[in-house]
Amino acid sequence: MKIQYFALMVSLGALSACATIPSSTNVQLDSGPVEGYSTPTVDIYKGIPYAAPPVGQRRWKPPAPVQPWTEVMQAKKAGLPCVQPTIDRPGIYSNPPEAVSEDCLTLNVWSPKQAENLPVFVWIHGGALRTGAGSEAMYDGRKLAKEGIVVVSINYRLGVLGYMAHPELSSESPEGTSGNYGLMDQIAALEWVQENIDAFGGDKSNVTIAGESAGALSVMFLMTSPKARGLFHKAISQSGYMASQPELTEKAHGMPSAESVGTWLTAQLGAENILDLRAMDSSDLSKQADAAGFLPWGTVDGVYLPDQMPAVFDAGDQAKVPLLAGFNEGEIRSLRALAPSVPESKVEYETKVSEKLGDLAQDWLALYPSENLEESIIAGPRDSLYGWTAKRMMRSQIQLDQPGFLYFWNHGYPAANAYGLHAFHASEIPYVFDSMEETPPLWPRAEDTLAERQLSRAVTDYWVSFAKTGKPVADAQPDWPKFEADGAYMEFGNEAVPKENLMPGMFELHEEIVCRRRIDGTQPWHWNTGIASPILPDTPCTDAGRRTVDD
Repeated sequence: MKIQYFALMVSLGALSACATIPSSTNVQLDSGPVEGYSTPTVDIYKGIPYAAPPVGQRRWKPPAPVQPWTEVMQAKKAGLPCVQPTIDRPGIYSNPPEAVSEDCLTLNVWSPKQAENLPVFVWIHGGALRTGAGSEAMYDGRKLAKEGIVVVSINYRLGVLGYMAHPELSSESPEGTSGNYGLMDQIAALEWVQENIDAFGGDKSNVTIAGESAGALSVMFLMTSPKARGLFHKAISQSGYMASQPELTEKAHGMPSAESVGTWLTAQLGAENILDLRAMDSSDLSKQADAAGFLPWGTVDGVYLPDQMPAVFDAGDQAKVPLLAGFNEGEIRSLRALAPSVPESKVEYETKVSEKLGDLAQDWLALYPSENLEESIIAGPRDSLYGWTAKRMMRSQIQLDQPGFLYFWNHGYPAANAYGLHAFHASEIPYVFDSMEETPPLWPRAEDTLAERQLSRAVTDYWVSFAKTGKPVADAQPDWPKFEADGAYMEFGNEAVPKENLMPGMFELHEEIVCRRRIDGTQPWHWNTGIASPILPDTPCTDAGRRTVDD
């Protein structure tokens, strides 16, 4: 009897194990058949190549079409992340991949069972254009897909491999440009979506691009790029930053030309030319470029990025699509490298503000007073990067007569607040993806409480609804008002609350600072603000001055 009982238990265990093994699911793409796997509610495909491997002589070239295949390609495991430097000092964002590859232009798809003509949500990961991957667990799209959308996450070239310009590379290009290879990859991925997403039940005429931090910067690049026009129909920018970018051949706004940076870097790496750089091991190249101080930026080349982002938005030449955008109260709490050191005294702070900002000093001190130096020091760069950008984009939506929805993420929880990280940079992402249990190892994790689950449910609903219809709506939650003259927005604290006129005077001050710098032409605009600012030009930025900038 014991033997029979044991045999029965083994048999039942085998049946149970079989029941948990996902079944396979196949689709036919333009390039060939792929096989993913099924869960009870979602079909999942991972590691699908959307462009040819950018290796060997294809390094620093626009993405090329994939070679078609005839045998069924297994699409059950994410492709390797793109080559990226190792982070020396672990932090809350640290989630280093076990392996990386230069052959990395792949994407992942989550599609509801029996999907047909559903909205498409394309996620672009952050990481300062330097690190990250579309396959990070926090970006798992299955819970979003269960709400009735097709979710796509992508890899794109990073760092020196994705954003280095060089005169030799420009001369190789039929368009005479170089430097925006990561952006070119993103465009190629969106073209792949247009050509293939119907095979997964997606509607290619209803595509939303979304991203956070450098992913949101990429969203803005795509909004301003003529090459991406028509490839998407809505946009979500989470903590985007409309910072100045280098121009291809000319020094501008206090930044050396992108090509001159590439020439400098070539010498720093002990190479003679691009031929030498293409012969280098990709990981060594990435590590050495990072150690030399190379910072990846987009390049204003007149083709992929036609002008500085503020100029494109001022002219109304960006993509005319509904936009959801916002920023976090504690952006700089987890990005302290972007803030200057706290002065030793109120007097020192006020003196430096006066020296740097001149006639705008009192306006600055009214918003960022000396009474709480710690908070003022981190609030300044938060607003100059993220707050100003979000409100500027919303104002542009009014000029375009396109819907705009602004949010302010002000949610804290004990694990984050204990480390002084209230509403920190990127802390909204697990609420969007409902991926609280999938955050990086050192991330302060929110407790699994009813209140946290309800907030996550609300955020997910708003984001999914926007992807479906262009209007964020959530079940049993307040209406999210469109941004109009009253400056309406949604604040996410412990719950969603509609409000008006976020941070009065903030946008106007930073717009004046940026406008003066744009007219002057010798100063970049990003986190170099407040006591970290260069001496600000003292000529007020009149309406005529703004037109001069755009001209």
